[in-house]
Amino acid sequence: MAQDNRRAHWPKDLQEDIDSNTMSGVVGSVLVSETDKVRVWHLYLKPGYRCSFHRHVLNYFWTCHSHGEARGYFEDGTIKDVKHFPGDTRHMDFGSGEYLLHSVENIGQSDLLFTTVEFKDSANEPLPVPDSVRLNVAA
Repeated sequence: MAQDNRRAHWPKDLQEDIDSNTMSGVVGSVLVSETDKVRVWHLYLKPGYRCSFHRHVLNYFWTCHSHGEARGYFEDGTIKDVKHFPGDTRHMDFGSGEYLLHSVENIGQSDLLFTTVEFKDSANEPLPVPDSVRLNVAA
């Protein structure tokens, strides 16, 4: 219950989304490439849109390809606003059992586009992702 109290100031839809997606490995809009070593994602957010909550368990980095403003919602109830610019990049590493559970909302006036690269040889096993998020490439 303490965890719920930390998010009591959140709107109901955010609280329901985090509860529904605590183990979601869908860290982007589309999984554009996957090998035995990496997963490459694109995250595209129009102004006013938010991605669903998702759990990062693999070491990864993200790079922003556009100017914009984002709001991050985190499991501990923290809300953080960030200005992004092309080339803005962050690296994250997780030990065994460690993770990051969050959601990102575009609060700016322009589209946001990120690329995220997850490294599958991390301390944690990759979370499953549904085929529906994989880029369909016609043969």
